[in-house]
Order: sequence, then structure tokens, then C-alpha cells
Amino acid sequence: MEETSRARKVGLIVAIAASLVLAGCQRDTKTAGNEHTSVPSAADDLPEIVHASPTLARIKSRGHLICGVHEGLVGFAYTDNRGQWRGFDVDFCRATAAAVLGDPNAVRFVPLGSAQRFNALKEGRVDVLWRNTSWTMSRDTGGDLAFAGINYYDGQGFLVRRALNLASATELNGARICVHGSSTSELNAEDYFRTRGIDVRPVVAPSEEEARRTYAREGCDALTGDVSSLAAARSLMTDPQQHIVLPEVVSKEPLGPVVRAGDERWTAIVRWVLNALISAEEMGVTKANAKSIKEDEGSPDVSRLLGFEGDFGPRLGLSRTWARDAIAAEGNYGEIFEKNIGHQSPLDLERGLNAQWSASQGGLIYGLPIR
Repeated sequence: MEETSRARKVGLIVAIAASLVLAGCQRDTKTAGNEHTSVPSAADDLPEIVHASPTLARIKSRGHLICGVHEGLVGFAYTDNRGQWRGFDVDFCRATAAAVLGDPNAVRFVPLGSAQRFNALKEGRVDVLWRNTSWTMSRDTGGDLAFAGINYYDGQGFLVRRALNLASATELNGARICVHGSSTSELNAEDYFRTRGIDVRPVVAPSEEEARRTYAREGCDALTGDVSSLAAARSLMTDPQQHIVLPEVVSKEPLGPVVRAGDERWTAIVRWVLNALISAEEMGVTKANAKSIKEDEGSPDVSRLLGFEGDFGPRLGLSRTWARDAIAAEGNYGEIFEKNIGHQSPLDLERGLNAQWSASQGGLIYGLPIR
């Protein structure tokens, strides 16, 4: 019995060895017949990646991006005397169009009020909102929207006339406060005054524009809203120097682009366009030099940003020059900021929290690594 068992074991080992040799021969035969076989690269999957985003597919099919913007906020989104759209958010729309289609002018602007913006996005009437929209938990977790990043760190404040001689929002007891209804501004103002036992009379307006007009005609004593929008409102007053923004900032308002939930690839595209513009400022890549920098002239970070190294654009379904095209459209983050809302503009806003993290007076702006 022992000899029989031993013989069976030997036979089993021989059979296994023979099968392994045979498998190896088959692999050798296949390799010999196809000497150029190689490990698939990321580029081999590009056709699938390109069609992974239904939003991107629609944009490419129609030939232009549809961008939801503010209906009229100086510095952020407005039409000039020739009817051309201008502003901080508008430039991000053009950069997105350039990254996706290679043409910053391949974009259609849809002006939207606060009450319309999210429905327009959910219903597919716009591809992306670049419209000073605050990223909040309820909006982010509602299931319909996806925030792709933050392009401006803002906060709510109060605009008053100098003639009132106010130094603080805590002195607004008994004041009439103009506020845009059904907005985070209305809720923030209510929280701020209630927790401090300050009695104010809200003057609720159906839109930001109407709230500004009511303040301008002295229908209220103070106007509340994001500090950036208050700076825009002040710039439109007959005598801007007669109005001041009080020092209190009573909320956090991280503003950024919004897309429809459910298309993760499109969310990633919008996110990386924003990060490319932020990184470009840090690396010294500008509107003027984005297309003239040669492959061997920049650091590895610049080479990856401009498409000389890696398949970062193709991974998103975009060209290798996607970031270069976006930067060349309207400039890097700093250029877009300064000309629209910074010291080169009537708003004359400081960079503050919106300075690069690496600046001498560092802010919160931080480009994610492209690698």
C-alpha cells in the first residue's frame, strides 16, 4: 500500500511539472508570434476615457461650453458697453472652454439669478456654474450638485454710509438691513444679530440687484452680502467714497464652480482647470509666456503643467495642451484676480485669503499637484 501511494504521488508531481512546461511553451509561442507586444499604456484606454463624461461628449458635439454666470455683478460677471461679457468668473468660463475645446471664445454665457442657478444646472441648461456660489454642506450633500473647488474665499459683511459714523456692525441696533431673501446672506445676518441680542429690521429684497437699489435710494441703513459683492455695489454708487464696508466678516463663503452630480469625470475636468490656473501663478506661467515656453526651459512641474511630460490631459479626455490653452486664454489665477477685482480694477480688493499659500503674506490659494 505504501509503495502504491508513493507511486501515485510521484505520478501527480510529474503531471504538474509537465503542465507547467506546456504552459510555458504556449506563452513562448505567442510571444514569438508577436515580438512587439508591450504592457498597455494609459493612452491605450483613451477612447473609453474620452467618452466617460456625458457632459464632455455633449460639449464636444455642440462645439461650445454653456456657462452659467451672475446676471450682473461688477468685477465678477457683467457686460461692457459693447455687450461683451467680462469679469473674474467669466474668465474662468473662457479658460474652461479653452481647456476643453482649445478655443476660449467657444462659450455661451447664461445669466442666472440665485433662485434659478441650481435648477438650470440640474436641468442641463448649463454645463457649469461659475457664479460666486457658496459651497455649503446642504448644497454639497443634496445629491444634485457637485462642487469642483474654490476660486474665491469670501465672507459676509455690511456696507454703510460714512455719514452714520459707524465703526462696527455691533452698532447697528435698530437699523434697517437690506438683504437678498432666500439666500445664505439672510440666514447669516439673522444668526449674527440674534446671538448678540441686536435688534434690527430686515428689508428683504427678491434679488441682489434689488437689495442694492433699495440701499442706494436710502430704503435701508445698511446692505449686507459677500464682501466682494459689497465692493462691487460701492463702486457703482454716485460717490463711492461716501460708503464703507464695516470690519466684521460674519461668515465663511467659499465660492467656486458647481456642476451636476453624477458625472465625476466632468467634475474632475473643472477642478483641474482651476488648479492649473492656480499652479500657473505659483510657477510663473502667464498669459504672455504660456505658449512660448519650450520643452527644455521649465522645471519638471512646468513641463507637466504644459503637457511636455505625462498623459495628464488625455487622462481627462482633453488634449496634452489643455492647461497651456487655459492659461493662455485669460492668464493665470493672479492675472485674472488683479485685472477684474484686484488693484487693477475699480473694486481694488486685496488678495488677503486669496493670496497664494507661498506668498510673503500667505493666503489659502493652493494648487493641487499635477503629477
